[in-house]
Amino acid sequence: MHFSNLSIYLSIYLSIYLSIYLSIYLSIYLSIYLSIYLSIYLSIYLSIYLSIYLSFYLSIYLSIYLSIYLSIYLSIYLSIYLSIYRSIDLFIYLSIYLSIYLSIYLSIYLSIYLSIYLSIYLSIYLSIYLSIYLSIYLSIYLSIYLSIYLSIYLSIYLSIYLSIYLSIYLSIYLSIYLSIYLSIYLSIYLSIYL
Repeated sequence: MHFSNLSIYLSIYLSIYLSIYLSIYLSIYLSIYLSIYLSIYLSIYLSIYLSIYLSFYLSIYLSIYLSIYLSIYLSIYLSIYLSIYRSIDLFIYLSIYLSIYLSIYLSIYLSIYLSIYLSIYLSIYLSIYLSIYLSIYLSIYLSIYLSIYLSIYLSIYLSIYLSIYLSIYLSIYLSIYLSIYLSIYLSIYLSIYL
């Protein structure tokens, strides 16, 4: 009966203590660690990834899009313009030439310009934005979430686990310990006084 009371007492005490301690410790530690780690990691990763990805994607997209768009647009525009102000032969030649030339030139120029501009802009912007946003957001979110979650989880888990574990452990340990201790103590005591 004494063992069971002791095991119950220790299980309750340790479950409450550890749940409070671990919830506070882990919430503070993880919030600081993850906020710093994720802000640095994600800001660097996303800035590099997005800058490369978007620059590559936009360069291909814009080159294809602008070449098709400008070729069609310029051919129609120049055909109308030159049909009004120039002869038919000249209008056909110039419309085809200028549409192809300008479409290729502008597509290459804009794709290179935008890819460089966006890669630099996005890398700087995202690195600053994500580092600030994630550090603040994650620190607040994780501190609140982990403190609540861990306190509830650990209190329930540890109370159940420790009550079972300590009841079994203490009963076995104390029974063996006390049996050995008492046998030695009694043998010495009896050898002296009897």
